[in-house]
Amino acid sequence: MAADARSPATPPPAPRYAAAGVDLDANERVIPRLQALAAEATRPEVLSAVGPFSGLFDLSACPDPVLVASTDGVGTKVLIARMLGRYDTVGEDLVNHCINDVLTAGARPLFFLDYLANNELSDDQKVAIVRGVARACRQADVALLGGETADMAGLYRPGDFDLAGTVVGVVTKGRQIDGAAIAPGDALVALPSNGLHTNGYSLARSVFGLHEDAQPGAVTWLLADEPVLGEPLGAALLRPHRAYWPQLERALPLCKGIAHITGGGIPGNLARVLPPGVAALVRRGSWREPPIFALIQRRGEIGEEEMFHVFNMGVGLIVVVAAADVDATLGLLPEGSVIGEIRPHAGEPEVQIEGERP
Repeated sequence: MAADARSPATPPPAPRYAAAGVDLDANERVIPRLQALAAEATRPEVLSAVGPFSGLFDLSACPDPVLVASTDGVGTKVLIARMLGRYDTVGEDLVNHCINDVLTAGARPLFFLDYLANNELSDDQKVAIVRGVARACRQADVALLGGETADMAGLYRPGDFDLAGTVVGVVTKGRQIDGAAIAPGDALVALPSNGLHTNGYSLARSVFGLHEDAQPGAVTWLLADEPVLGEPLGAALLRPHRAYWPQLERALPLCKGIAHITGGGIPGNLARVLPPGVAALVRRGSWREPPIFALIQRRGEIGEEEMFHVFNMGVGLIVVVAAADVDATLGLLPEGSVIGEIRPHAGEPEVQIEGERP
């Protein structure tokens, strides 16, 4: 008998999840390797190994704890890492950036969680990324409490990935740094950056023509020695974001305000810690600018104001201290340099930059 034409057709076999872009078996294989990395970056307060649905951390040893948290990502710096096939440094960028953010409140970083979204990264590439996360956590005595690795076929192109994370720190209640005590006459002490850190990469990639459709030539350029830099351009662009917690910890009692110089540059970030009634005067030429910034500015024909708005220009962190505490601060921070001072100012806080590159 002929089949009834009105009857529903036999549904086709359901596609396997792996064919759709998510290989659960591969994920299971890589989990023990990630667990081993997390085990190398732990603290005594961690009450659960990576594996359960959540991480547990004991705060009982912290007196009057105020938790301080920050979430961030690496941004388009991951595209440079992909071009060069270097996956072991962007995890450091992520952790260090987040640590610096909670440091601005005077917080000791305690634990970190990462989120890696990708499409068709190999097991080794995933492990390399998380290895960078774990290495930075270990160096800062931060526990890698957990994370997530998500295969996102359809959302990302093959080989693409994004990396984000959250750090949680603690400061004793009443000792948090909020900038309220900043007053005219205070000094600005800068700690140097080692390059772009994790901000301004969309502009830098545009200046150097580092787009996907130019990848073969771009990789050759990134690997070649750049005379202005004294190293390959790729090495300068991939240098990990610095973490300032290890050296700044002892100087925290002297700090009235701390600004992490990220997107928005010195003007945008220093203004965030200033109270009403003051302005910050920053003297250009009082610190060393890594040559990568001059190279970007010249190649891209970028104005001074735009450079200072987009990039850190060689300043990774600015701490505000009383003038009487400058010598003590510099004694604790040998890399530090005085780059300006706080002045009285009517109206909203602002940052003024004067002078020229030496």
